[in-house]
Amino acid sequence: MGTRKVQREVSDRKKNVIILLLGTLIAIGPFSIDTYLPAFKQIAEDFNTDTSAIGLTLTTYFIGIGLGQLAYGPLMDKYGRRKPLIVGLALYILMSVLCGFAWDLWSLAFFRFFMALGGCAGMVASKAVVRDYFPKEKVADVLSTLMLVMGVAPVIAPTVGGFIITSFHWPVLFFCLAGFAAIMLFNVVYILPESAEPNKATSLRPSKVMREYWSIYKNRDFFLFSTTRGFAIGALLAYVASAPFIFIDFFGMDADTFGYIFGGNAAGLILGSQLNRLFLRRFTTFQVSYTVSIAMAVLTCGISIYSLLVAPQFWVIYPGLFMMLFFIGFQNPNVTAMSLQPFNLQAGSASALVGAVSMIFGSIASTLVAQLLTDSIMPLLAIVTFCSIAGCIAVVYYKVEYGHGYAFAKAYYHHPHRIKRRRELE
Repeated sequence: MGTRKVQREVSDRKKNVIILLLGTLIAIGPFSIDTYLPAFKQIAEDFNTDTSAIGLTLTTYFIGIGLGQLAYGPLMDKYGRRKPLIVGLALYILMSVLCGFAWDLWSLAFFRFFMALGGCAGMVASKAVVRDYFPKEKVADVLSTLMLVMGVAPVIAPTVGGFIITSFHWPVLFFCLAGFAAIMLFNVVYILPESAEPNKATSLRPSKVMREYWSIYKNRDFFLFSTTRGFAIGALLAYVASAPFIFIDFFGMDADTFGYIFGGNAAGLILGSQLNRLFLRRFTTFQVSYTVSIAMAVLTCGISIYSLLVAPQFWVIYPGLFMMLFFIGFQNPNVTAMSLQPFNLQAGSASALVGAVSMIFGSIASTLVAQLLTDSIMPLLAIVTFCSIAGCIAVVYYKVEYGHGYAFAKAYYHHPHRIKRRRELE
């Protein structure tokens, strides 16, 4: 069983504060990844290993996020959103501090796993609270706003990380992350209201939890759109995991330049998510997602073919990756909203499962790229191209199998913006 929404009126100003807070909670995830990317070489030197081996700490983090979200779903349905979120943030703070005291690669990877278990509470709660407070037709728009807040993290995180390791040693990075999470914990305790009534009838027995997740996963819309999101996140995290190799090792940039380059590409993610809000005023969520899926598949195929026939060149790879992130900025909030749309009482569990599915795809993609990248960036291009094509197939299949063209045009005609416009003209 799911969780009932708390029936309370929330002012527009209060909703804006909630959106800002939820955006910073989601930002904990990318901030925990991107801040320490410039420190890979420093960490590798301390642990007497190579840079690629530090990728293990990324993999364990992604696995922790995937498993943790599955746990938080039923917890947030049973106890409401705030209590599990507070516990998760407290765990994140503790593990971040322990990461700063890690003595070898394996201890850091271990602490990063539990750090992810704590941090992913914010990722689950944010999507669930949005689904609690806002009507279905507004969810994608609000998620795009969250993407703006979340998108600032990968823009500034590498720069912040580069500054910290220039002035201090890498453990300070994790102490700063703990401080950031402590601020978020304070905001949750004193600002964020409870958006769903605890439902004590929700079972935490593993067998029942898995049956509930299976009932959600086999929903047609959830399966197709969560899969599409999974491939989009797979392409994103494959890029994130390989970014230090691409720009520092392959193209020979220093850590400071890497921070600006990485942040510039992440700006594409922000730009896409905000333009998505404008497009959603004139087109349906599915129409935007359908078009973007095709564009992203064509883009990645073009970059891969060019790099294979000629050679990987910075002036092609960099803007190509920028455009890929730009399209993911559109795709992520749209397919997330369409995944959650069939669910009301199970919003917490559905939010957790869609995040877990994405992290499973992302973990596989990041692990593959870490293993395959040696002296060429072609493995990365192959992985992002595969993810783009596979995600496109899922969306096109939905349109062909369930849209039948007529329904697609009907959705366009009956979009709220057009109904309002026709009434004004009448």
